[in-house]
Amino acid sequence: MPSSVTPPPPDKNRAGRINTEVLSWFATARRDLPWRDRDISGWQILVSEIMLQQTPVARVIGPWTAWVQRWPVPSAMAAEPAGEVLRAWGKLGYPRRALRLHECAKVLAAQHGDRVPDDVDTLLALPGIGDYTARAVACFAYGQAVPVVDTNVRRVIARAVHGREPGNPSKADLADAEALLPRDGDGRPAPEAPEFSAALMELGALVCTARNPRCGECPLAGDCLWLARGRPAHDGPPRRTQKYEGTDRQARGRLLDVLRGSSSPVERAALDVAWTRDTAQRARALDSLLTDGLVDVTDDGLFCLAGEG
Repeated sequence: MPSSVTPPPPDKNRAGRINTEVLSWFATARRDLPWRDRDISGWQILVSEIMLQQTPVARVIGPWTAWVQRWPVPSAMAAEPAGEVLRAWGKLGYPRRALRLHECAKVLAAQHGDRVPDDVDTLLALPGIGDYTARAVACFAYGQAVPVVDTNVRRVIARAVHGREPGNPSKADLADAEALLPRDGDGRPAPEAPEFSAALMELGALVCTARNPRCGECPLAGDCLWLARGRPAHDGPPRRTQKYEGTDRQARGRLLDVLRGSSSPVERAALDVAWTRDTAQRARALDSLLTDGLVDVTDDGLFCLAGEG
């Protein structure tokens, strides 16, 4: 079958084999991550999911541990100014995530009894919560049998089921993941469906990686259409890799570092010396921080983190 033709979803027998193989592998290969402990709350799961977006697990464990100790419930975070949350965010990157989480905490404290809801639709109505995060919290915090699709899951399914490298995200991704969920004799999602979702994600993160996949260690090696086809390369336009050095993102980070390190608002000159390689880029970075609501200007023209004016 040509690689440009997408095969149909796996039949029940093949889906069952995939379930068994992946769950068996996960039983011994799963990482001991703190947000997987038995007594973790929905709020703590939500914090982990927000932090893990576009950030490696190793960089998240320390900040997550500090955050859930400092802010064990949404109301604890909601009581803090946004700037203090941004300061605690540190070097995790993409600091708008911290601002959205602070906004979400205020809504949870005021409207949801200081508790993260357990259904996808209600989660989607919260500030800053997208489809992936809503499903991940419903699944991993509350055991809801909903498909959860991140880049790792998309990669495993694209390779093992469809025999190709993943293309652009699409609505079909959720249908693909749902077709693989373990089922009981009546065709309903089985109790181990949430565990399978976590296992599929772990497989993509540890074995079926974007670069240098370890096919010899993969529990799906015997069922992987991509491997059977000789691991064909991506047949679409070349993927662009994100750089960081010299970008507006780096300039924004340097300016935020100044404000995070100060207990009071600073003059513009303190920001100017933080990024000297391109004054136009520095101005652009500062404007974007103001537009995003990460930085405020006081009445006397000083600069501070959001809410600290």
